[in-house]
Amino acid sequence: MKRLDIFVIILLFLPFKTFCQMESQTLKMKTKIFLDFVDAINTSDVDKLYSLMTNDHIFIDSHDNKATGRDNLKQAWIGYFAMFPDYKIEINQMIEKDSLVCAFGYASGTYKNLKTADNSNYWRVPAAWTAIINDNLVKQWQVYVDNIIVMDIVKRNQ
Repeated sequence: MKRLDIFVIILLFLPFKTFCQMESQTLKMKTKIFLDFVDAINTSDVDKLYSLMTNDHIFIDSHDNKATGRDNLKQAWIGYFAMFPDYKIEINQMIEKDSLVCAFGYASGTYKNLKTADNSNYWRVPAAWTAIINDNLVKQWQVYVDNIIVMDIVKRNQ
């Protein structure tokens, strides 16, 4: 009888464990896609970014402005990398829930790579990002950052 009880318990928990492993693998895949997107940003690889976006990709900036469509966003990224060729995202922490991946860290860059002795065109600010991952592609990318420093640098150089 005790052997049967143990066998039943094993059978009951085996599917749950398998489900949890599958769920964990799915979550890891979403984090990987997010990190691939960040890597494409950090290397200014517009073609890789394009390949990771859904056709109806949505970008939302820190002022809640929205741009849609991966063709439009490809051009937007080309423009942004022209403005900040060394733009980088540093991630310190990530959270994942269902199709949502969130990251926290810093964004940095140098305006048009205009290096100065006092480094006045360089900025590094705390930031957060969220992405909605659907079918192994980034459907939505949103950034949360106080970019007043960045805007001041841009204005000063115009």
